[in-house]
Amino acid sequence: MSTAILTGPPVPGSSLDGDLRSLGFDVRVATAPEETAALLAAVPAGRRVALVDPRFVGHLHALRLALTDPRFPAAAAPGALTAQPEARPALERALAAAPAGPDALAEALAADGVAVHRPELGSLVATVPGDAESRHRARAAVAEVDDEAVRLRNAVKAHDGFFTTFFISPYSRYIARWCARRGLTPNQVTTASLLTALLAAGCAATGDRAGYVAAGLLLLVSFVLDCTDGQLARYSLQYSTMGAWLDATFDRAKEYSFYAGLALGAARSGDDVWALALGAMVLMTCRHVVDFSFNEANHDATANTSPTAALSDKLDSVGWTVWARRMIVLPIGERWAMIAVLTAATTPRTVFWALIIGCSFAACYTTAGRVLRSVTRKARRTDRAARALYDLTDTGPFAELAARLAGRRFPLPPLVTAVLGAALLLAVAWTQPVGSGWTVAAAGGYALLSGCAVARPLKGALDWTVPPVLRAAEYGVVLLLAARSGVPHAVPAAFGLVAAVAYHHYDTVYRIRGGTGAPPAWLVRTVGGHEGRTLLVTVLAALTAASGDDFTKALAALAAAVALVVLVESIRFWVSSGAPAVHDEGETA
Repeated sequence: MSTAILTGPPVPGSSLDGDLRSLGFDVRVATAPEETAALLAAVPAGRRVALVDPRFVGHLHALRLALTDPRFPAAAAPGALTAQPEARPALERALAAAPAGPDALAEALAADGVAVHRPELGSLVATVPGDAESRHRARAAVAEVDDEAVRLRNAVKAHDGFFTTFFISPYSRYIARWCARRGLTPNQVTTASLLTALLAAGCAATGDRAGYVAAGLLLLVSFVLDCTDGQLARYSLQYSTMGAWLDATFDRAKEYSFYAGLALGAARSGDDVWALALGAMVLMTCRHVVDFSFNEANHDATANTSPTAALSDKLDSVGWTVWARRMIVLPIGERWAMIAVLTAATTPRTVFWALIIGCSFAACYTTAGRVLRSVTRKARRTDRAARALYDLTDTGPFAELAARLAGRRFPLPPLVTAVLGAALLLAVAWTQPVGSGWTVAAAGGYALLSGCAVARPLKGALDWTVPPVLRAAEYGVVLLLAARSGVPHAVPAAFGLVAAVAYHHYDTVYRIRGGTGAPPAWLVRTVGGHEGRTLLVTVLAALTAASGDDFTKALAALAAAVALVVLVESIRFWVSSGAPAVHDEGETA
């Protein structure tokens, strides 16, 4: 249990003691300022502690936001301060230096280097009135604002897609409140969303119209639950490392499982759409890495302005353009709604072509805008950004060796080098027989050129495009070789391989965004890096060219091996390390 210390005797008629207890605090009272330090020292070191001015007047939810959010080492609102165990030493030093109230201690913590979070309270009241008249006005201000209405409104993301904002959130927030009042956790709702999506995929796999209609409806239910879990986390401030990791990975697992279900259903009707399913997954994953790479490149860039960004801000000031631009990029709400409706009303082939066309347009729109921003701004990339981009390339031992040999003397820019390697690989895989030695040689050339592409720090204006280019090359060659092989079930096996590798790449993204760095070097080397896997797939295609089903078995075995290694390490990391996994706050993709 957390402990709250009132820094003075309670004010008669105040509900502060009851409010703090309702938030789960064990309340103690310091009868004099110098007693606060002694009460703080008596609280076990592993507990959160809060210091609250007994004159505090405000909404219960203001206290909740200031004192119970688990994501921050320290947080404060007027008259209230909280410190997690990692911030306790700084708080004790501040109290020892000069016994003071919560506001002055919050300033002392900030001066000591502790990041003190100050939640945005909006219309909520949090104040420390100095006299009876001020206290009366503060209580009147509290009565004028509906605390619960604000809490419900704040449970919804501030920036979300059109479909989610107008067709899901108006009622999913009430589902979130219903869950909170019954003690359900965001993780349980996230798991329910995954299970519902898997059930939807199973219905799609039946291949009949009733199954497709059920699949579409269940996919929408899954999306409602997907919105509800985040709203529940914000409503009740139940943030956790495990919850953030589940939320970050399950969306992709749900969507790609549904693709597989649609492909299986189509196969029952005699229509082989596995290549389209794999193409849609490749496109979606490459589109996401464009987003991730651009954001990491500009995460802490200086002089980060451009005319294109200014135009974008100007367009955002016009109401209808905001929604139009959010819909154009086909975010997850619009995309899942489209998939659900088309699944119920048409065929899997139509669903995949709509996905490929829509996502291709969205990818071109967002990438073009980001390229324009990059070439027109005078941003200076930091070493952290360059390192993040290198980690996103997923460079393995062969390319690392090429990078060391090339050093910084390689004459071509990183993007040009990466594009040359990818173009060489994909052109040969497209034109030469699947088992050709030329494809193996092209994969070797790709490994060499991809290493040269990362030999220098990725600090150029367009160097953030190097990871997406390499990703497209790796996934694209797997798709081409499997689709052109003509071997039964080779494309479904390739789908499994790309899904396993894509999980590894998404895991890398969320580790970087959480500030913990990329996966360990041993993991990248064990699964080969992007160039090692590419070379291995081309070699497997050459070795099994004359033996039919062996190529399918080889791809399936590789998929299983990669999935086993990356899943075990990922689960170990997120569950046991206490890493600050990042919730997809604001992400619409």
